[in-house]
Amino acid sequence: MTVGRAGSGRTDATRSRRRWRRRAGGALALAALAAAAWAVRDIPVALGARATGDRAARLRASPQFEGDSFRNQASTRTMMAETGRNVLLQFLFGGHRRRPTEPVPLVDPGPAEPASAPADELGIVWYGHASVLVEIEGRRVLIDPMWSERCSPSRLVGPRRLHPPPVPLAELPPIDAILISHDHYDHLDLGTVRALLRDQSAPFLVPLGVGAHLARWGVPAERIVELDWTESVDLAGLRFTATAAQHFSGRAFTRNRTLWGSWVITGANRRVFYSGDSGYFSGYAEIGRRLGPFDVTLIQVGAYAPAWPEIHMFPEEAVTAHLDLRGGLLIPVHWATFNLAVHSWADPVDRLWREAKARDVRLAVPRPGERVVVDLPPPVDGWWQEIN
Repeated sequence: MTVGRAGSGRTDATRSRRRWRRRAGGALALAALAAAAWAVRDIPVALGARATGDRAARLRASPQFEGDSFRNQASTRTMMAETGRNVLLQFLFGGHRRRPTEPVPLVDPGPAEPASAPADELGIVWYGHASVLVEIEGRRVLIDPMWSERCSPSRLVGPRRLHPPPVPLAELPPIDAILISHDHYDHLDLGTVRALLRDQSAPFLVPLGVGAHLARWGVPAERIVELDWTESVDLAGLRFTATAAQHFSGRAFTRNRTLWGSWVITGANRRVFYSGDSGYFSGYAEIGRRLGPFDVTLIQVGAYAPAWPEIHMFPEEAVTAHLDLRGGLLIPVHWATFNLAVHSWADPVDRLWREAKARDVRLAVPRPGERVVVDLPPPVDGWWQEIN
């Protein structure tokens, strides 16, 4: 009798342990499923939407639209001339330093447009990558804002920031207009748009078709302004003109269903050019003749490669574009924040600085968050070389 009771106790304990394991395994499975659901919940929304109705009709009427997609002025069919194997080899064995050895130095820009600033002062605050605040004639224009940790539809995969934003998005001053150059994830970000929708009242100025993404994300129609190349709109005492670029678009499996472009901001006395993403092309000289000269140009200098020479400028070409545009001060953008190519993280400004000196071009290379007064730019001090 005693032996039987002991065996029965051991059997009950074994069954209990098995039940506990099953329950724990089920709980872990549910937790994993919940985590996966959280990780992918925004992906369908982040992909955006395709233009329909009147928006689609306007796309089809654009001179830039041919067949079922937008096109560049010049052919870019050779933009992926290198094979994927060669690019992978560069990533693995190219010896490029793709991250800084120390933290990227950040600057708190403080209050935008100090009260003591002259009325005609033109200020630029670069927040990293292509995100810029332009303070022009008492107005504030935010360009390609990207505050999320990854430029990706996923929270778990995709290029991750090399440095945090120098200022929280909620602490930006009141904005008068938000410019978007195209719909790639490092320029048009769901989380950032949602925050700006909540915290700001400024309209979004976008190339044709990009408004469909914003509409899906809850941006009301009255806050969306879509323009084709050469079209302009007057807002907040400024004129905004959508101008050409040589690039492409797409957030999922199809390309070029929305337009890409550069932007010109014109005040009563000051002019600013922003390149967006682009390869070098003859259109810069035309923009310079028609809409220049410019007090400052904000030009993409990073994420270049021999594999795509036609859709991202090399740093030396950025200097040529600046001269074509009849620019005054050149401030580089699209570098130091995300690894989007195989070159070293600081290579863009090393090359740009050499070329600017060789061609006597005025250059400013601010730290993320640093405010540059265009008429009194700080000397280039090579700050990135100290952490390279």
